[in-house]
Amino acid sequence: MTQPRLLLIEDDPAMADSMVPLLEKLGFIVFHVDRGDTGLAKALADPFDVVLTDVWVPGIDGMEVARRLRKERARLPVVVMTSRGTTETAIEAMKLGAYDYILKPFGQAEVRGILDAAVEASRTMNDPVVLGPDIHDGSAMIGRSRTMQSVYKEIGRLAARPVSVLIRGETGTGKELVARAIYQHSDRSKEPFVPVDCSSIPETLLESGLFGHEKGAFTGADVRRIGRFEQANGGTLFLDEIGDLTPGTQVKLLRFLQERTFQRVGGRETINADVRILAATHRHLETQISKGEFREDLYYRLAVAVVHLPPLRDRKEDIPELVAYFGRRHGPDLGSPNPTFLPGAMEQLAAHPWPGNVRELENVVRKSILRAQGYPVSREQVEIVLAAALKAVVMPGMATAEKSLRDLASGLLAEAEAGTIDDSRTRLLALADAELIRQAMDRAGGNQAKAARLLGVARLTLREKLKQLGLHGDSISGESGGDP
Repeated sequence: MTQPRLLLIEDDPAMADSMVPLLEKLGFIVFHVDRGDTGLAKALADPFDVVLTDVWVPGIDGMEVARRLRKERARLPVVVMTSRGTTETAIEAMKLGAYDYILKPFGQAEVRGILDAAVEASRTMNDPVVLGPDIHDGSAMIGRSRTMQSVYKEIGRLAARPVSVLIRGETGTGKELVARAIYQHSDRSKEPFVPVDCSSIPETLLESGLFGHEKGAFTGADVRRIGRFEQANGGTLFLDEIGDLTPGTQVKLLRFLQERTFQRVGGRETINADVRILAATHRHLETQISKGEFREDLYYRLAVAVVHLPPLRDRKEDIPELVAYFGRRHGPDLGSPNPTFLPGAMEQLAAHPWPGNVRELENVVRKSILRAQGYPVSREQVEIVLAAALKAVVMPGMATAEKSLRDLASGLLAEAEAGTIDDSRTRLLALADAELIRQAMDRAGGNQAKAARLLGVARLTLREKLKQLGLHGDSISGESGGDP
């Protein structure tokens, strides 16, 4: 990823002299100007990932910079700097179009967090999502299968219609890419796109993060804060993992979808906002509704239109194209400008169940290219990478077949329903693989070559799996017999 370009608008020489090296240390390419009008002209003429401006600068102030850029370059986030005495001014700047504000004096961690979020928002809005095989730059949704062709058609059909959309699919299938594609092909594509991962925000902060809060609304709320709904006004708000919303937040979201109004936490003012809602989840919302964990009326408000993303195991004909795409994307950074996968490697990739879907495939492709060290990727190298993943999913104390398969599956699904795990299928496959390897070693009397033949894998792969699982370690030599 290239270094982000930051435009700093600050007229205080001492402040600028301290901020420029700090921002460069944080990884930004910094351009500094000391006037608002000069900064506005530069932001309109040159490409930047984020603008950081003081409120009070000569020429035009930071509020006018934010207002003009929101009108003419809405995809360029503007972060406003202000002192505590002018907090309300900064809030007004956000209403005019600023992405966020930061209070002086601020620490390195605080400014890094705000600027990193702004840069990520900028790239999310500006990085094009390409549908289909004609990929040059940016992100892409890959696949020629019938199921993916249906997804592309749904994106095209829904993009121009101002309705809420629920995107459903397993973890790793690319739900955010679908949301971005709908946004980029909509009539709101020149306005902000604000993504929110509902699962990553603490429950106590989620409501105020979405709707904002008033000063004194709760402990630590020492100033008024604008929420994501106000930031997205005129644009699109993407609520990822919508199934993790708290009951109180569900009520406020339902009210917004019904009336297009909301109130900040601790506030009485009714605020209007023109925001299109896109939502996504890997959860089975119907089950949550039956258990009283998700509101049925909210579900129907969100699911005016639904896009279903297929798991990778149901479109394996797309795997070669996906592998080629990820190879072109990551190969140059891994020392392999034109990585290739041998037929055996591709066969192994096609045989894998892919519980982690496209995200897992991308990770395996990267690790396989790295292991190949510039040479074509072999079947054995792919097998080793896949075997290494078992270590992360096998649970201590559960890697035995003491329970029947039915009982084990039932227990994992119960944990998934309770919300304690979200990868029940991955865990079951890992446990089954571990037990199959254990029994094959027993049948082979500890002979690794024979066990590998029983399993249909290379002995090198079996050795790696044994090490990862800690079943026999290096104590079993398995020297008799040849490789399969």
